[in-house]
Amino acid sequence: MKKLGFDHQTYIERQSHYILERVEGWDKLYLEFGGKLMQDMHAKRCLPGYRENAKLELLCALRDKAEIIICVYAGDIERSKTRGDFGNTYASEVFRLIDDLRASGLDVNSVVITRFEGQPAAQTFAAKLNTRGIRTWTHAPISGYPHDVDSIVSEEGYGKNPYVETKKPIVVVTAPGPGSGKLATCLNQLYHEKRLGRRAGYAKFETFPVWNLPIKHPLNVAYEAATADLKDFNQIDSFHLEAYGKSTVNYNRDMEMFPVVRRMIERITGESIYKSPTDMGVNQIGTAITDDEVVQEACRQEIIRRYLKTVGDYKKGAADEDALHRMKMILESQNLKVSDRAVVGQARTHLERVQQRLGTTYGITAVAVELPDGSFVTGRNSDMMTAPAAAILNAAKSLASLPDHMHLLSNSMLVPMLALKTKTLKMKKYSLGIEEILTVLALSAVTNPLAQAAMDALPQLEGCQAHSATFITPSDEKICNKLGINITCDDAYLTESLYYI
Repeated sequence: MKKLGFDHQTYIERQSHYILERVEGWDKLYLEFGGKLMQDMHAKRCLPGYRENAKLELLCALRDKAEIIICVYAGDIERSKTRGDFGNTYASEVFRLIDDLRASGLDVNSVVITRFEGQPAAQTFAAKLNTRGIRTWTHAPISGYPHDVDSIVSEEGYGKNPYVETKKPIVVVTAPGPGSGKLATCLNQLYHEKRLGRRAGYAKFETFPVWNLPIKHPLNVAYEAATADLKDFNQIDSFHLEAYGKSTVNYNRDMEMFPVVRRMIERITGESIYKSPTDMGVNQIGTAITDDEVVQEACRQEIIRRYLKTVGDYKKGAADEDALHRMKMILESQNLKVSDRAVVGQARTHLERVQQRLGTTYGITAVAVELPDGSFVTGRNSDMMTAPAAAILNAAKSLASLPDHMHLLSNSMLVPMLALKTKTLKMKKYSLGIEEILTVLALSAVTNPLAQAAMDALPQLEGCQAHSATFITPSDEKICNKLGINITCDDAYLTESLYYI
């Protein structure tokens, strides 16, 4: 049974109450939502007990008082920037956000395309939204942003960008990813609200770093690991320390921007309400931690996982040397080693045994999965299926208390599937992956009660750890994510092929 270290319901109650307290005294509060609005798997991994859609639940608790503006940078649309964990482009992520928010009964006000300079892809994106009845606005770049406050807070700055009409007291400003223009949109709205004679405020909701935990707490260090490619790092909030004599934690970009943001807010509203970046925040996540040691261990495992991912990305050319060096420093700062992730040793040991048995090292790999009870199952690749597919099938059998030697899938179903790939579809990468194996398992379950038992056990894999001795295919990685399996890989290729893996 997985130990919990976080009380999710307490968090939702305290967080919603605190946001409502912050609204008091304002006609309207613009609340910048940092990080992922939904499917925040990093927070879920680091805070056992946290649900990945906690922010969505929070918004549902504030449903009657809140509406939502979604920002997206025109340049990210133009270059088809993707969300790293799921591979969705930022444009498609906006569509998904709208659908999911509406399905939860939340009020999506509109979409703002920021720093718009006539990019063709952004124009197509806006046209698609408009034809589907989604109000869409464009904000142009502002000369001198963010440091020339006089130009920004003027008719030639925020005054030139349109005002997004809002009705509710809380306006949540969110985005598919960082650099989307949330802050600029909030301040643009404050400028126009002031002109309309309304008293509007600004606050920021960032889950990490956790302001009221030590700077070197593993939860805050795990945040640094998650943003190593952005070169973010945690800092003591010197503004807060000077103003109140209390030590709190923030991160470098907020610290660097605070003097400018404070000046802009003062210029717009005519009053100074914030003395520090911590003052601007509303996050109460630290108050819902119930077992700090459980959280710390989960965060240590997340740091190792992030390190392995960065090492792999560097090998693939997707991460630079600075990110790799930074991740090594973060790992060492917590006195961690890759071997502290137990499933790594299990996968490597199983690979060695298979290689010795087969008398070859070429084209052979292995995957290990740690089950909820702490036991391990393994799988290797074959002409029939990939190693992750074999390991997950073995894990399902173990969770269903079925013998390991039992064959759940008939060759009468597997062989035609392989023939379809190689002969009909003319695919050179022919081993069956996780999705295909699970499809065969589902079909087998129609007539085979044991296959049905294995199917019923699959949800228990959520939150399990896994490791592959080599890189896995993107399709297998995607299905692992959907199953909730936290899989890592060694930085090695299965073969010498550059395209077929």
